[in-house]
Order: sequence, then C-alpha cells, then structure tokens
Amino acid sequence: QVQLVESGGGLVQAGGSLSVSCAASGRTFSLYAMGWFRQAPGKEREFVAAISWRGGSSYYVDHAKGRFTISRDNAKNTVYLQMNSLKPEDTAGYYCAARKSIGNPRDPVFYEYWGQGTQVTVSS
Repeated sequence: QVQLVESGGGLVQAGGSLSVSCAASGRTFSLYAMGWFRQAPGKEREFVAAISWRGGSSYYVDHAKGRFTISRDNAKNTVYLQMNSLKPEDTAGYYCAARKSIGNPRDPVFYEYWGQGTQVTVSS
C-alpha cells in the first residue's frame, strides 16, 4: 500500500514558476514508477510527466517538454514536478500517481495509487 500526498500548488502569474511535490508513505517507494497528471474543470485527466523507478527515464506530454521537469529522490520518498514558463492553460489540479505494473507510462489505467491533488492556478 502506498499513500501519496501532494503539496506546493498555488497561484502564480503567467511566465512564472512553481514546484509541486508528492510525498509517498511506505518503504517500497523506490519500486514504483511515478507520474504526474492534471485535470482542469470540465476536462478529462491528462498525462503530464512520468519517471521510472530509478529516475533513469522520464516522459513528458509535448506541451510540457522544455518547461516542466520531473525528478525523484528515493531517499526522501518524494517525486517533484518543476514547472517553468507557466501559462494560464496549465491551470488544473495536479495529481501524482504510482505504479509497479509495466505499461504505457502515459496511461492512467496502469497507475495503482493516486494522491488527492494540489491546485495550480496561473493568472494571465
């Protein structure tokens, strides 16, 4: 069982930066690949970024490439999403998720555990 708690969301102006974190409980965090997803009101949850269990591989949705960076610290049981050059369209609830299963890191169906989310609002 893994429990995930996101933090670090808030209000930022367009062009600004924000870092969100996801702290995981349990001793087996390093066995899980991690992902960040987001969901805006009235829209479906969408993939943002993912990172392998050791951090050697990372994946991004096209609109996040060059702006967002996913990283993890297995010693701290934490995964991070650094977001730069934020745009109003990045406004959403951001959710971290954990998976052991092998599958498309961009597909939420392969993730077994989810956090409650943290809100990111980008003003224009």
